[in-house]
Amino acid sequence: MAVNAGLLLASAVSGAAYTLAPGPAFLALLGIGASQGRRAGAWFLSGLFVGDVLWASLSLVAILGARSFGTLVFDILGLGCGIYLGWLGFRAVTLRAAEDGSVDDAPRRPVLRGLAFGVSNPKAYPVAIAMFTALLADHASALGWDAFPPLLGAACAGFIAADLMLLGLVGAGPVRRFYRRHALWVTRVSGVIFLGFGLHAIVTAGSGLYRRG
Repeated sequence: MAVNAGLLLASAVSGAAYTLAPGPAFLALLGIGASQGRRAGAWFLSGLFVGDVLWASLSLVAILGARSFGTLVFDILGLGCGIYLGWLGFRAVTLRAAEDGSVDDAPRRPVLRGLAFGVSNPKAYPVAIAMFTALLADHASALGWDAFPPLLGAACAGFIAADLMLLGLVGAGPVRRFYRRHALWVTRVSGVIFLGFGLHAIVTAGSGLYRRG
């Protein structure tokens, strides 16, 4: 079965929806873009893009191969990223403003922060596999491995389109002014959300590893 324009468009839309789904990376981008500007946000997204391509590739391989990889590697990864998010959340919740009222919690290397979020995002594989399964469920048995490059390319186009939308949002004047005015509380609320995501990832991964024991 050839990959038609409808499947390519659906793959691009799935990629965009995956990127726009709220999560820790979205909140991190909001803080980086609002405090350091669009350039820093773009560097963060470039690192995050590596993770997007990784998880989309694994999802397509699992679907086109008509088999999953099993859960062990994802349970181990989930445990690690849960701890990582918990650490970020703890830092954000306990952050204090400087004497002049400013908040300095922005990473010095946004691209590395984006890369870390991209490859360890706890929502990445479940969300990606769900979206691509919904896209290809009726066609997976008829698609061959030659469908992998165009489908992944279309998904990447969706990632990039969504990234451009996010850059426009986080660099907007009202967003930056709001962040500067309420930076400490935005950071702390984000920290609480990070802790929640991290705890969920640890519990989910721990349960999977426990069942294997």
